Amino acid sequence: MGASGSKSRGLWPFGSGGPGGSECPGGDQALARARGLCSATPFVFTRRGSMYYDEDGDLAHEFYEETIVTKNGRKRAKLKRIHKNLIPQGIVKLEHPRLHVDFPVIICEA
Repeated sequence: MGASGSKSRGLWPFGSGGPGGSECPGGDQALARARGLCSATPFVFTRRGSMYYDEDGDLAHEFYEETIVTKNGRKRAKLKRIHKNLIPQGIVKLEHPRLHVDFPVIICEA
Protein backbone atom coordinates (compact mmCIF):
# COMPACT_ATOMS: atom_id res chain seq x y z
CA MET A 1 0.00 0.00 0.00
CA GLY A 2 1.17 3.50 -0.77
CA ALA A 3 4.01 2.37 -3.00
CA SER A 4 5.06 4.95 -5.52
CA GLY A 5 5.40 4.00 -9.16
CA SER A 6 8.78 5.68 -9.47
CA LYS A 7 10.19 3.66 -6.57
CA SER A 8 9.07 0.37 -8.06
CA ARG A 9 10.66 1.17 -11.43
CA GLY A 10 13.85 2.42 -9.85
CA LEU A 11 13.67 5.86 -11.48
CA TRP A 12 14.67 9.12 -9.84
CA PRO A 13 11.98 11.75 -10.59
CA PHE A 14 14.10 14.82 -9.73
CA GLY A 15 17.25 14.11 -11.66
CA SER A 16 17.88 13.42 -15.26
CA GLY A 17 20.63 10.88 -14.62
CA GLY A 18 18.59 8.16 -16.26
CA PRO A 19 18.79 7.00 -19.86
CA GLY A 20 18.67 9.83 -22.37
CA GLY A 21 19.05 12.55 -19.76
CA SER A 22 21.81 14.97 -18.98
CA GLU A 23 24.09 14.57 -16.00
CA CYS A 24 23.73 16.68 -12.88
CA PRO A 25 26.50 19.23 -12.26
CA GLY A 26 29.47 18.08 -10.22
CA GLY A 27 29.93 14.63 -11.77
CA ASP A 28 28.87 12.65 -8.69
CA GLN A 29 25.18 11.90 -9.21
CA ALA A 30 24.56 10.57 -5.69
CA LEU A 31 26.00 13.71 -4.12
CA ALA A 32 24.07 15.94 -6.50
CA ARG A 33 20.83 14.11 -5.72
CA ALA A 34 21.37 14.45 -1.99
CA ARG A 35 22.04 18.17 -2.28
CA GLY A 36 19.21 18.77 -4.78
CA LEU A 37 21.45 20.37 -7.41
CA CYS A 38 19.54 18.91 -10.36
CA SER A 39 17.39 21.22 -12.45
CA ALA A 40 14.07 19.37 -11.91
CA THR A 41 11.54 20.91 -9.54
CA PRO A 42 10.07 19.03 -6.56
CA PHE A 43 6.65 20.59 -7.18
CA VAL A 44 3.66 19.01 -8.90
CA PHE A 45 1.40 21.37 -10.86
CA THR A 46 -1.10 18.92 -12.40
CA ARG A 47 -2.84 15.70 -11.46
CA ARG A 48 -5.04 13.12 -13.14
CA GLY A 49 -8.72 13.92 -12.65
CA SER A 50 -10.90 11.50 -10.68
CA MET A 51 -14.24 12.48 -12.24
CA TYR A 52 -15.99 11.44 -15.44
CA TYR A 53 -18.20 13.01 -18.12
CA ASP A 54 -21.38 11.20 -19.16
CA GLU A 55 -23.25 11.30 -22.49
CA ASP A 56 -24.97 14.59 -21.54
CA GLY A 57 -21.72 16.33 -20.60
CA ASP A 58 -22.34 16.23 -16.84
CA LEU A 59 -19.28 15.88 -14.59
CA ALA A 60 -19.34 13.65 -11.48
CA HIS A 61 -17.51 10.90 -9.62
CA GLU A 62 -20.30 8.35 -10.15
CA PHE A 63 -23.44 8.18 -12.28
CA TYR A 64 -26.68 6.35 -11.48
CA GLU A 65 -29.93 5.79 -13.33
CA GLU A 66 -33.27 5.15 -11.69
CA THR A 67 -35.00 1.91 -12.63
CA ILE A 68 -38.47 0.75 -11.61
CA VAL A 69 -38.58 -2.78 -10.22
CA THR A 70 -41.90 -4.61 -9.79
CA LYS A 71 -41.80 -7.21 -7.05
CA ASN A 72 -44.94 -8.93 -5.72
CA GLY A 73 -47.13 -6.34 -7.41
CA ARG A 74 -45.33 -3.40 -5.80
CA LYS A 75 -43.38 -0.89 -7.82
CA ARG A 76 -40.09 0.13 -6.28
CA ALA A 77 -37.47 2.60 -7.54
CA LYS A 78 -33.92 1.35 -7.54
CA LEU A 79 -30.65 3.10 -8.49
CA LYS A 80 -28.36 1.32 -10.92
CA ARG A 81 -24.77 2.48 -11.33
CA ILE A 82 -23.66 3.36 -14.87
CA HIS A 83 -20.24 2.07 -15.98
CA LYS A 84 -20.46 2.45 -19.76
CA ASN A 85 -20.06 5.53 -21.99
CA LEU A 86 -18.13 7.52 -19.38
CA ILE A 87 -15.19 9.71 -20.43
CA PRO A 88 -12.38 10.43 -17.91
CA GLN A 89 -11.87 14.07 -16.96
CA GLY A 90 -8.18 14.04 -17.92
CA ILE A 91 -5.39 16.23 -16.54
CA VAL A 92 -6.45 18.84 -13.96
CA LYS A 93 -4.33 21.86 -13.04
CA LEU A 94 -3.80 22.21 -9.28
CA GLU A 95 -4.77 25.47 -7.61
CA HIS A 96 -1.62 25.44 -5.45
CA PRO A 97 1.56 23.50 -6.30
CA ARG A 98 2.11 20.36 -4.20
CA LEU A 99 5.35 18.62 -3.24
CA HIS A 100 6.11 15.43 -5.15
CA VAL A 101 5.55 12.25 -3.12
CA ASP A 102 9.18 11.16 -3.71
CA PHE A 103 10.72 14.45 -2.56
CA PRO A 104 13.69 13.26 -0.47
CA VAL A 105 14.28 16.27 1.84
CA ILE A 106 12.73 16.88 5.26
CA ILE A 107 10.94 20.24 5.16
CA CYS A 108 10.46 20.85 8.88
CA GLU A 109 11.72 19.04 11.94
CA ALA A 110 9.33 18.43 14.83
